[in-house]
This record gives sequence, C-alpha cells and structure tokens, in this order.
Amino acid sequence: MYLQTKAKYRMLANRITLARFFLAIPILIALTLDKIFIAWLVILLGGILDWLDGFFARKADGGNKWGAIFDPLADKILLLAPLIWLSKIEIIPFWSVWILFSRELLITSWRQNDHKGGPASLSGKAKTLLQFISVIFILWPPLIIKDEYLLIIRTIGIIFYWLSLLLALYSAYKYFRPNSIYRQD
Repeated sequence: MYLQTKAKYRMLANRITLARFFLAIPILIALTLDKIFIAWLVILLGGILDWLDGFFARKADGGNKWGAIFDPLADKILLLAPLIWLSKIEIIPFWSVWILFSRELLITSWRQNDHKGGPASLSGKAKTLLQFISVIFILWPPLIIKDEYLLIIRTIGIIFYWLSLLLALYSAYKYFRPNSIYRQD
C-alpha cells in the first residue's frame, strides 16, 4: 500500500511535468497576438504546476530519471517563448537569452547521460525560480496594479532576470568543474 501510494505520487508528478510542456503553445500564441495578460496567466499556471510536480515527487521520496530529465526541460520550454519575446521587443538583450539557453542545453544533455538523471543543484533550482519570477514581474499586467507601481515591479523583474543569468553561469560552473559533487563520472 505504501509503495503504491508513492508510485501514484510519482506518476502524478510525471503527468504534471508532461502537461507543462504543452503550456508553451498557448504562451507563444498569446504573446504573438499581444495578449500579454493571457500569457502571464499561463506562465503563472506553469510556475504553480512546477511547484506541484515537485511537491508530489517529494511525497514519493524523490522522482525518477524521467522526471529528473524532463522536469527541468519543461521549465526551459515554458520560459523560452517569453524570454525570446522579451528580447524581440528589446526588454532584455538576445545575447543574454542565448547564453542562458546554451547553458540549459549543456546541463540538460549532461543530465540525460547521467544514470540517475543528474541531480539539480540548489543554485540551479534558485536560478529557475528567479527566471519564473522575473518573467512574471516583467510581464505584470497593468490592469491588476496601479501605474505608479508597475514600473517598480517590472524593474524588479529585470533585476531578477540578470540575477538568474549570473546564477545560471555560476551553477553551470559548479556542474562542470572537475570533481563536482554533481558529476557522477
């Protein structure tokens, strides 16, 4: 019974991860059609679902290799559309998005080759959280806040974006340095 419950939690976590892959489509469509509020809501939903799949994976005493590979990949796919769109409208420079996603491709490919799926570092998890917060704050809809606070929230989002980029570079260094605790070889 105990193992069956854990298996159900793990399966639920994996299904939530899979659902997050498909959220990128409405985000991309909403941004393309300049429906920022809809994109913002879907990104917010994606962040909540990310927390939920982590919650269920912890209830199962950890996920599995599939979840270890695809959970962070779902985060990248979910955040790719808004970050590219923000670079297109020149809120953030494209080169910074390129650096960020180059790092993600390297770490994801390394994780895929690790026999356990590659553990996520605390700095890598913090980086993802900062990215979600930065995108939510930068895209904050004007209709749910007074105009005088909107610039402050969006500026905080930009600061969080740059902090997430620095943390991404730092966590990449931690993954790939010789004798890293995150490397299994």
